[in-house]
Amino acid sequence: MKKSLMIQVEPGLQARPAAQFVQKANAFVSEIFIEVENRRINAKSIMGLMSLALVKGTEVTLIANGPDEVQAIEELARFVSGE
Repeated sequence: MKKSLMIQVEPGLQARPAAQFVQKANAFVSEIFIEVENRRINAKSIMGLMSLALVKGTEVTLIANGPDEVQAIEELARFVSGE
């Protein structure tokens, strides 16, 4: 399952928000990735996520594959959207 969206959380997925995102991603069994401009990283890896330097306004694609992929995409999309 895939979902494209824009990062709305301040200041982006850096430092504390990145750690919170990875913690949420690790709660799911599914494989979860973030794709930005042909770069795909494991969303369960803090180092991978930090390497993308995602700031507010960046368009990303969340990709999940596994038994809880729908729930994973929904929850992570809400977080990234600042809800």
